[in-house]
Amino acid sequence: KVEYVVAHGISTTIEDHKAVIGSYHFVFEDEKCLIPEDGKEKFDNIPEEYSHLYLAIDGRLAAVICIEDPLREEAKASVEALRGAGISKIVMMTGDSERTAAAIARRVGVDEYYSEVLPEDKANFIEKEKAAGRKVIMVGDGINDSPALSAANVGIAISDGAEIAREIADITVGADDLQELVVLKEISNALMKRIRRNYRFIIIFNAGLIACGVAGILQPTSSALLHNTSTLAISLKSMQNLLP
Repeated sequence: KVEYVVAHGISTTIEDHKAVIGSYHFVFEDEKCLIPEDGKEKFDNIPEEYSHLYLAIDGRLAAVICIEDPLREEAKASVEALRGAGISKIVMMTGDSERTAAAIARRVGVDEYYSEVLPEDKANFIEKEKAAGRKVIMVGDGINDSPALSAANVGIAISDGAEIAREIADITVGADDLQELVVLKEISNALMKRIRRNYRFIIIFNAGLIACGVAGILQPTSSALLHNTSTLAISLKSMQNLLP
């Protein structure tokens, strides 16, 4: 019989011995498992760059499985580019251990990081940031990210992520490349700039036409012609690509 504890790990029985495998929080804090005296030195020297799964049998640590989850080559450059595109605070939230999260955060250059977080912790963090007046973008690809994707002002899923994450997210990035997030932000910035520019032009131009009509400078036919011509010109101009 296998018991799956969401975002924590797995508990089962092997030949009448209870075995648990999962995160540090699950194995050592929830299950109160202990590290054998003869294994503490090895435990203290586990490489930080790996994700860790802890296996305990009958309340004693039996093994640590080190999983290589290499950092994307473009991660650091993407974080810097997002900051340059106007993102003021970049936070990494992970279920990995503190040591692994700290090592990755240093290499990527995020503003803050949180380790060993649960799905509800991510969602609660986003609600707190929104309550402080921030607009929050959440990027995720797993089942555990779904509550946070739903809570954010904008949820972004990666195309090869879990199906439920793609369903809940507002946007799905098609390419498996973090640089696409930068492109998405640049497109958003350019689109809002275009909308504001068009709005200002329409208000000023049409106000001018009305004033000229009231003053008798323009005939109604001329005013209608200029109005429709400007509408057509703005429409054609807005069909241009937002990015070079």
